[in-house]
Amino acid sequence: MNDAEQEHHGRVSMGERVAIVTGVSRRAGIGFAIAREFLAAGARVLVHSYTPHDADQPWGADPVGIAGVLEALGDVGDRLRHVEANFADPAAPALVVEQAVAAFGHVDAVVANHARSSKQGLADVTADELDLSWAVNSRASVLLTQAFAAVHDDRRTGGRVILFTSGQHLAPMSQELPYAVSKGAIHQMTLTLADALADRGITVNTINPGPVDTGWADPELAGRVGRALPAGRWGSPEEVAKVVLWLASDDASWITGQVINSEGGFRRWVM
Repeated sequence: MNDAEQEHHGRVSMGERVAIVTGVSRRAGIGFAIAREFLAAGARVLVHSYTPHDADQPWGADPVGIAGVLEALGDVGDRLRHVEANFADPAAPALVVEQAVAAFGHVDAVVANHARSSKQGLADVTADELDLSWAVNSRASVLLTQAFAAVHDDRRTGGRVILFTSGQHLAPMSQELPYAVSKGAIHQMTLTLADALADRGITVNTINPGPVDTGWADPELAGRVGRALPAGRWGSPEEVAKVVLWLASDDASWITGQVINSEGGFRRWVM
């Protein structure tokens, strides 16, 4: 038994299932932690990245590049594949799903973890940014679900779609208007997508992970938010990944159409 198998002995197992995890471009990110958790649980995983987005953000791209990120996951091989795609392109979601089927023969789960971050308030918001954030965050989530549904073999139990929202339903995000609007759409689409796939035994759920330490916050924000969390710290990507793995497992087969707030009792009102 190798180290990963020992770590997961007696825990959730993904057997020989195949998962797509989007937004895996930084070792500090949630997507990386999800992919690592799935691999350790026995799944085969196709990871998606789009490094140019990170490069344009204050936190920047991972200094080791995508090759280093993949190496940290065990490197591309029989159980791990990678595709880069820009979800601003409406054809990209289907391409990602097609690549997973080509590599592994089928797909059992899609985790749409990717996100376009956008810092625009009402005074400076632009139509272009609204359109782009919606396309990447909301539209791509729908099209990934559509492409997955088109190829899923319903004889295989355990079909899963897991989406991500961002707490915009719990407090305003006035300085991130395009982001909040697009994430709100994901929140609202969850129940409808779940109903569309329920008769096929495919579940659809969404996670609001709350504040997660992926290296993007400056020290002032990190401290202020940390004081509003009962644990006195931000959540970790690994904690989010465990919720995702559980939702993807047989243990969560009776849960669908839900938006799960997994944010450590975040007390927004004391910030």
